[in-house]
Parts: sequence; structure tokens; C-alpha cells
Amino acid sequence: MKKFIILAVAALALAGLAGWYWKAHGRGAEPEGLTLQGNVDIREVNLGFRVGGKIAEVDRDEGDAVRAGEVVARLDGEPYRREAEEGRAQAASLRARLQLLEAGNRPQEIAQARAVVREREVTCANAQRVFKRQEELFASKTVSVQERDDAEASYREAEARHKSASEQLALLEAGFRAEEIAQAKADLGRAEAALASAELRLADTVLVAPSDGVVITRAQEPGAIVQAGSTVLTVSLTRPVWVRAYIAESSLGRIYPGMKVRVYTDSRPDKPYFGQVGYISPRAEFTPKNVETPELRTSLVYRLRVVVTNSDEGLRQGMPVTVSWPKPSSI
Repeated sequence: MKKFIILAVAALALAGLAGWYWKAHGRGAEPEGLTLQGNVDIREVNLGFRVGGKIAEVDRDEGDAVRAGEVVARLDGEPYRREAEEGRAQAASLRARLQLLEAGNRPQEIAQARAVVREREVTCANAQRVFKRQEELFASKTVSVQERDDAEASYREAEARHKSASEQLALLEAGFRAEEIAQAKADLGRAEAALASAELRLADTVLVAPSDGVVITRAQEPGAIVQAGSTVLTVSLTRPVWVRAYIAESSLGRIYPGMKVRVYTDSRPDKPYFGQVGYISPRAEFTPKNVETPELRTSLVYRLRVVVTNSDEGLRQGMPVTVSWPKPSSI
């Protein structure tokens, strides 16, 4: 019994020791006393029109806040509106032609062709009777050869005209060929694609902010002629705000993505920002000159990105900050 108690106590002691070691040295432990220097890294975007033209208005100035989807500038859209109108008219014309081909000929046209066929059929039958009489009279030598030949010619002509009218009726009743309809569809598709491109160019005369931010540069003024892609406004994005920092290889194992940190600035050392490690570079590099820790200048370091979760206007592009990992109880 005493031996069993001793073994149980020993097992509990080993379990406690293992738990302490995992807490102190395991991956989930927060490192204490680790402080890094870094700089605020705020993304900027150069806003420009996808088409060229004359600037009609610029609605924002330097320092103005913008919201995602807000209109910040416009081009004179009249040339593009006319291009779109022309495209719509062309597409409408080809659409009507396609509908005509698919519908076939009008019933009135077919009825008219049938009437012509009947008329020429009667004419042909009469010419045939005249020709037969002339042949009978010619056999009895009552009419001349010329008269018989004229009657035959009239009959053959009437017969040919009747055949021509019948063929025309057959064409009208059959409608248009499948190849003609396919070509009309292709022409309409090409016109609709050109119209879509024209409408897209018209829409591109309106410049909108892609996300929330602050205008830091107004590069163009109303009346200026700009090329496609020329910068009109430069916007500093409100989100996301990152801190770019570097960590030595010897401390690399003490951090991991998702680890919570605090970010301090010189202007408010008693009110830290909160964030978490979002990215750790897999590649080592030489310490940049702007890293302010002298002992790291000759070392290989790894770049990491800290995403600030409660950023405000107090964080500016390039501002030096301190990133620290306090005790777990103080986070």
C-alpha cells in the first residue's frame, strides 16, 4: 500500500514538473522582456482614371477624409457619352435585323408571290394552247413557219417566267438561310461588346475611393488634360495599419503568428496600441539601416509585420514605434 502511494505521489510530481516546463518553454508561452523597434507602415494608393480626358472636377483636397465608394473626381464625360449612344444605336439596328431574319418574310409578301405564280401559270397555259393551234395550222400549211415559231417562243418565255415566279415563292416560304441568321447574330454580338466597352469607358470617367483613407496629395486640378493612369489623388489608407519590425535569429523561436503585442509611440508612451503578429518572413536579411538597435546591425534578422487592431490618427506613415511582449497577465 505504501509503495502504491509513493508511486502516485511521484507521478503527480512528474506531471506538475512537465506542466511547468511546457508553460515556461512551450510554444504557447508568451516571451517576457522582448522589445523590438519598428516603423509604422501605412499603405498608400495613387488614384487615377482608367481613361484619358479633361478633368471636370476634383472633389477632395489634401487632408480630407474619404470613404470607400465616394466620388472624388470626374472627367468630362461628353465624348464617352456620345460614343456609348452611337454604340447603342448600332446594336439596336443589328438587333432589329436579326429579328427580321428570324421572323422570316411577311405573309403579305408570300401572298403577293403566290398571286404572281398563278398569273404566270395562266399566261403559260394560254401560250401553250396558242402554240398547239399554230402547230396544227402549220401542219395543214395554213400558217407560216414564222408564225409557228413566234407562238413557240411566246410559250417558252411564259413557261420560264412561271418557273421563275415559283422559285421566288419557294424562297419566300423557306425564309432566310441559317448562315445569314448566324452572321446577323455574330454582328449583333460584336456590336453589343463594343457598346459594353463604351459604357465601361463612360463609367471610368468617375473616380471613386477604393477604401477609407485620407488624401495626402492632390496632383491635378480641374481643366487639366490627363492620360489614362495619371495620378490625380494619393490616398493614405486608414486600414490596415502595420508595423514593420525586425527580430534576430536567436529570438525567432519566441514569436509566432497571432501573438498579441503592444505598440508604443513617443507621443503617448503611457497609452499603447494593441496588435498581433501577422507575418514573419521565411527569409533572413541583413539588418536595415533604420533599425535602431546597435547590437543587431551586423546580424541577420527576420522581418515581421504587426497588425495594429486599434489604430487611429496618432499613427503616421514611417513613425518609429516600440513593439513589446509584456507578461501574459498584463495583456
